[in-house]
Amino acid sequence: MLPQAVAAVAEGMARWANPSSPHAEGRAARAALEDARSRIAAAYGWAHETVLTSGASESLYIGLRRSMAERVLITAVEHDSVLRHAEGAQVLPVLADGTLNLDALRAAIGPCVLLCVQRTNSETGVIQPIEAIGQIVREAGGILLVDAAQMPVRTSAAVLRYADLVAVSAHKRGGPPGIGALFVRSFATLMPMGGQEKGYRAGTENLPGALGFAAAVEIPDDMDRIYKLRWRLETALEGAKIVGAENSRSPLIGSYRMPGVSSAAQLIRFDMAGFAVSAGSACSSGSMRPSHVLSAMGWSEPALREVVRVSFGRETTEAEVDAFAALWREIATDARAA
Repeated sequence: MLPQAVAAVAEGMARWANPSSPHAEGRAARAALEDARSRIAAAYGWAHETVLTSGASESLYIGLRRSMAERVLITAVEHDSVLRHAEGAQVLPVLADGTLNLDALRAAIGPCVLLCVQRTNSETGVIQPIEAIGQIVREAGGILLVDAAQMPVRTSAAVLRYADLVAVSAHKRGGPPGIGALFVRSFATLMPMGGQEKGYRAGTENLPGALGFAAAVEIPDDMDRIYKLRWRLETALEGAKIVGAENSRSPLIGSYRMPGVSSAAQLIRFDMAGFAVSAGSACSSGSMRPSHVLSAMGWSEPALREVVRVSFGRETTEAEVDAFAALWREIATDARAA
């Protein structure tokens, strides 16, 4: 969490009143909540409705389960939460580079059909062609739900132009966990489900979380520096297979295969040296099961069990990147010798 977000959450914790209470303290809390809502939307450039949620997973649940869509489509590389929430949905294939097969989308989309697509894949960092996807969905009269949890603030004009629903999460941007938002172009696409958030969510509003979220997204990301860090690492990973290298990728995520060394063995060595990496997205890596994302991209055993996922952030340094690369080379050399 950014220090500005920590301070904002602490400020919110000092407010005892429920934002839905009619008394003076409640009205003051409501004013603070609505100010935070406006600031969050403005930071992302969203000019329509904003429903505050407990995070991107809940936002996706609302979009998938409470939309007016008659059918739901998802891609084969969506986040685990989408796979759980979209039971019965038609799964569309992706190409070897991880992007949606647009011919398959054209054949499946239609009026009142919702497509859920992750703008930036949480395992590989591959960025979907939202401009092309959005045009297809809009021309067919469909509904586009974009999982933008991994999307840096202020970076995707295509999402703002074509998405009907957008799920975002505070903790991906240096804000607190347990708060997110669903951006809604028109409430006509959703069925009401609760007494709060204009009737589209149940439960007491999380004012401290909203204040922390607003504070975090107003701090700009230095994406140029992070791009340089990822380039520095990838030029130093001798013998690595870079997942999605042929496509546009987020600088915040890198996914790399070390031939001949299992992900589990790599994680042990990296963890012992103080490096926090994973074998997939954080929500599913604990299971160590094969990645459904890499499987959908055509990877087979044992290759898909030899991949680790690396994240880059505001606090990542060149020294950390160089040390990781040095250990990578040491592990790979030890494997070859064995």
